[in-house]
Amino acid sequence: MPAPDQRNVRNLLLKALPTDVFDLLMAGAEMVQLPAKHVLVESDQPNEHVCFMEEGLASMVATSAEDEAVEVGHVGYEGLVGAHVVLKTDTTPNRTFLQVSGSGLLVSVTTFRRILAEFPAVNDMFLNYVHCCDIQLAQSALANGRYNMHERLARWLLMCHDRLIGNDLPLTHEFLSLMLGVRRSGVTNELHVIEGMRIIKATRGNVRVIDRAKLEEIAGGSYGIPEREYERLIGLPVRRSVSRKA
Repeated sequence: MPAPDQRNVRNLLLKALPTDVFDLLMAGAEMVQLPAKHVLVESDQPNEHVCFMEEGLASMVATSAEDEAVEVGHVGYEGLVGAHVVLKTDTTPNRTFLQVSGSGLLVSVTTFRRILAEFPAVNDMFLNYVHCCDIQLAQSALANGRYNMHERLARWLLMCHDRLIGNDLPLTHEFLSLMLGVRRSGVTNELHVIEGMRIIKATRGNVRVIDRAKLEEIAGGSYGIPEREYERLIGLPVRRSVSRKA
């Protein structure tokens, strides 16, 4: 397979790379299809590749010793699955798998680490990305502690909307309950409330965003800080425009 062309990749981190570094990184890269539930990072297991998402949505989940689980981050075409490698860590307790099927570019950990070592400015960019992930996690903790479920659900829908193509979000109620750390019945009720406001259309396994501006109004201050930090440090927009069409 020919090496990807930087002009045609969707992944924002790859777009932000200097052309010569992109070419080196992609020389041995492999484009793969990623079905739903496919595991990209297994907990406490070293991974052979990092994955630059092109389409779809990957979910990072933290699990307790009692098998209680909650989503602690998700990655779409703005990001990298396996970001712990940037911190020179071989494994992580967190597990990352596909919630929404898509595709991605796999780069061997060996190649990725070599690029980080040879190009300090690129290493700094990826450290900035890890920082943005930390801010996303911190804002999730803030939202869980200080915002109601109505606002938190709007926030997560916006974050998913930012990372998926089009206005249809193929999200199950089970996934939304995992994201929010609440019962499925609570998510269903909140979806019905927001749907009644004609902001979304919820069907089995899908949420269609109809009015993003109103969704942002509901989310209020719970949404936007990690996105602005990403745009400041990476230099590319991650937030969807209100006027952007499917």
